[in-house]
Amino acid sequence: MRTSLSIASALAVAAAGVLAVTAPAQAATPTLRFYAVQYDSPGKDTRSNASLNAEWIQLVNTGSKAVSLKGWKIVDKSKTYTFGSVTIAGKGGKVTLHTGKGTNTKTSLYWNSGNYVWNNTGDTATLRTSAGKVHDTCTWKQKTGRTKISC
Repeated sequence: MRTSLSIASALAVAAAGVLAVTAPAQAATPTLRFYAVQYDSPGKDTRSNASLNAEWIQLVNTGSKAVSLKGWKIVDKSKTYTFGSVTIAGKGGKVTLHTGKGTNTKTSLYWNSGNYVWNNTGDTATLRTSAGKVHDTCTWKQKTGRTKISC
């Protein structure tokens, strides 16, 4: 009887190992991530502050706890925005980073750029932690009639 039990135990362990090895790995969606981007402000690109601020990128926190963004960065090919003492609320809290100038609030931040940041023909935004690790990316290509996308 010992032999039967040992063989049954060995088979159970082996089967569990096979299941663990063959199960597909699924990447977890980060709780702090890009939510949406308005990469081409509506109307003509006049570089007015209103037009610059109509270009923006938004983060969402779907986790239950607030997250400090101090030292985190949003990076484009040629430009970097570094967050100061900013906290994004949990449970769906959002922060919108506008390209132009303005006064920061808890939910609206301003890059203070005099030029557009996001390319209308396609671009990639990268969210980096304060340690410099890539946390999330949002990539888009120009789509006819669409200038705002969900990430």
